This record gives sequence, C-alpha cells and structure tokens, in this order.
Amino acid sequence: MDNTQLHVAIVSSPGMGHLIPVLVLGNRLATNHNIKITILAITTTSSSSEIKFLKQSNEKKTIEIIPIPSVDISHLIDSTTKVITQLRLLVREALPGIRSGIASMNHRPDALIVDIFGTQMLSIAEEFNIPKYVFHTSTAWLLAVFIYQQVIDQEIQGEHVDLKQPLEIPGCKALQPDDVMDPMMDRNDQQYHEYLKLTMEYTCFDGILINTWKDLEGETIKALRSNEKLQPGLKVPLPIYPIGPLRRTFEITERDEVIQWLDKQNYESILFVSFGSGGALSSQQMIELAWGLELSQQKFVWVVRPPSDGDLDNAYLNSNGNDTRVMSEYLPEGFLTRTKDMGLVVPMWAKQVEILSHSSVGGFMSHCGWNSTIESLTNGVPMIAWPLYAEQKMNAAMLTEEIGVAVRPDISPTKKLVKREEIQGMVRILMDTKEGKSIREKAKKLKISAENALSEGGSSYNSMCELVKDIRTR
Repeated sequence: MDNTQLHVAIVSSPGMGHLIPVLVLGNRLATNHNIKITILAITTTSSSSEIKFLKQSNEKKTIEIIPIPSVDISHLIDSTTKVITQLRLLVREALPGIRSGIASMNHRPDALIVDIFGTQMLSIAEEFNIPKYVFHTSTAWLLAVFIYQQVIDQEIQGEHVDLKQPLEIPGCKALQPDDVMDPMMDRNDQQYHEYLKLTMEYTCFDGILINTWKDLEGETIKALRSNEKLQPGLKVPLPIYPIGPLRRTFEITERDEVIQWLDKQNYESILFVSFGSGGALSSQQMIELAWGLELSQQKFVWVVRPPSDGDLDNAYLNSNGNDTRVMSEYLPEGFLTRTKDMGLVVPMWAKQVEILSHSSVGGFMSHCGWNSTIESLTNGVPMIAWPLYAEQKMNAAMLTEEIGVAVRPDISPTKKLVKREEIQGMVRILMDTKEGKSIREKAKKLKISAENALSEGGSSYNSMCELVKDIRTR
C-alpha cells in the first residue's frame, strides 16, 4: 500500500460559519490521518474577527493557512442583493486568488475540498487535474434537497412561496412549505438562480462529505446513496461520506467571567441564549425575548448583539461588532437591574463551546445554524429552536419533529413576532417540566451516539477512512 503523505487543499468561503467547520475538518485529517493540509480562507473586508481566528487556529502549526485577500464586490451589488448572491459573488471574484494559491504550492494537492459556496472552483480543480470534493457543512436532508433541486425547479410551477403542499423528496422527510429556504422562494431574484447553479455544481464533484452521522440521519443517508429517483441524470451515484459530527475542541486556559459564574450554578439549571455570529433580532423581538426570559424565572446566559430592524442578509454579512450602542439602549428599562441575580448578559460574543460543555447548562436557545446545533447535540444539550435564515428552518423542523431534542415557536420568528408569553412557556417547558426532561434524555443519548460515530471503528471514522482511500487511489 502507498504510504506517502497525502496533501489536501481545503477552501473556506467567507464568514465564521464556513471557516470553523473547514478548520475542524483540516485538523481532523491532519491529526487522525497524517495528511498535509493547506487551507485557503477567503476573507471579507468587514471582518477582522476572521483573521484573528485564523491566527489563533494556526498556533500549533498542524496545518498551513493561506488567507485569500478580500475582494470588493460593491460594484456588483445593491441594497437588495441577497446573502447567497453576495457569497457567490465574493467567491467568484476570489477565484484568481485561489488559483494563484494552488499554482504556487511546491507540491500540487492530491485533492481539493471546497465548502458549500466553493463549488465554483470546479474549473480550477479540472485545470490542475485534482480530484474534487464538496464538504457539505449542514444536514444530509439539506443535501437531498440540493441534489433534487433540479427536478423541483422543473416540476413545480409558479413560486415556492405560494406552495400549499409539502415538497416530496424521494426517500426523505417531506419539506413543509413554511420550512422552505428563502433562496428557493423567488424565481425572479438572482439569489434563486445562484442557488440553482450551486446545487447543479454539487453533482459534478467526485464525492460529498457531510457533517452528520449515520445514527442521526440514517434513512436520509441511505436514500442519498441508493435512491435512483433522488439522483436523476447521474450515471453513477455520488459517493457520500458522512464524517460528522465535527466540532471545535477547546482547552480551558483561563476561566473567564462567564465560566466562573457558571461554576457557581446548579447542575443543568442555565439556559444559554445565543443566535450566532451573524444572528440579529428586531428591536421589538429583543424586548419580547428579554421579558420572556425574565418572566420564566429561569436562570440564563444571554449573548446580546444590537438589534437589526433592517434586512437579515445585511445583518449576517456585516456582523463586524462596530455597533457602539450600549445594551441599556435596546433592552427593556430596568431589565439588567431586575435580572442581575438571575442571569448574565454578555455583549456581542462568548465562548460557546466551553459554555455548552459546562455541567450547569441545561438548554440552548439557538438560531439552529448547523455549527451551533452540532455543538449543542455533542454536549447533550436540548434546544429551543429559533431559526433566522438559510436552512435553519429545516434544521429546526428536524430537531423538533424528527429527532425530538428541541421545542420551537408555533410560528417561525421570521414570519411573526414571538410574544413574551410564548417565550416564557418554551423556556419553562425545556428547563422545568417532565416533557423537558424527556427531551434532555434524548439529547444525552445523541451525545453518546456522536462519540461512538467518531471513535475508531465508528461509522464516521470509517467513512473518513473511505474518503482517504478514495483520494489515494485516484
């Protein structure tokens, strides 16, 4: 058997939500499979946090990280340009930098792995004759929708926003109209066409890695591998590699204020509230959430970002922490004083992985981004699902209806204001009822399942070995 060290290049799209799973994948391949890893990270003009995170992540020098200079797309967009269009444009404009980065490498990579928004790099992989793989950083269910999108586009007439019946995905859970992703809604928007191109590009790769595991999405993974209806027009089924759940690890070097406060709290008594690095609520919704937390009388840690009453897409892409408002300006009058013994309000950012792994945390109110969901599930922490954009409504539906590890509002927060009474009720259900205890037990079983999948001989470990073998034999 050939034991020469493989060299794999991995490309990250802009944004922390894309950068984190790519770094975790790179570290796992380097540490567990002795592969030389080079990460090409496309950065954005607005986010210094990405550069800082890159430097911190590279302190141990286990992988090589090459930041790709940010590109200016201001001449290509206007105030109505949606997030997927912007991300696709950012990657498109960065392609010359990616190509130069690969061309300048002493040893040409044995494989190129790109994340969800990096599929436009097909031409670069083909130019250099490099085997190419997509790292699908979300669920197998979303991947099934991606692959089937070409059929959906042809068969569904009119706008998805007008759908009355669920979208049937062969071999998978049907997609309810309320959970359809925003990019699928409007055929007249450039975002729809960028999304459609992206899903078509997926089927041109040599294989797809998914950040999920067999026990979590077994039926969907089976459908992806064997259901011919799900892969129309493909001569051979795409190789599917469920390699998750990949999440950040951490070493506690110092116990900051939040961890010290958690150390003093009772076992599983704290609700952690955070909506991700790009998540923003409206001013009105933030007031209702504050009142809901206060009325619940349950202890909490809330990572607060300034409200955004504009477009969620712009809030996501411009979450650079430059807002100078103080929290008392947008939280209910007296809230911080009244809840000082009951909760901890943290401005802008907190150590999420450390917090979710703390024994005093018993619940997580989350936007259901897949990184955050993985971090919650791998710590056995149940959730209050609060989806904001992208595929988060699908994630919320899966967590509540299929896996049973979460509760969510009756109507999506993106469609209607969630009132304080409903928030209070959800918090109490999760933290202080028999129903919540049952949900917590399911979450703890999933934690064990995740550990087993990643351990030597587990389903995801074996899947990663199959991927490495495939790269080596190409």
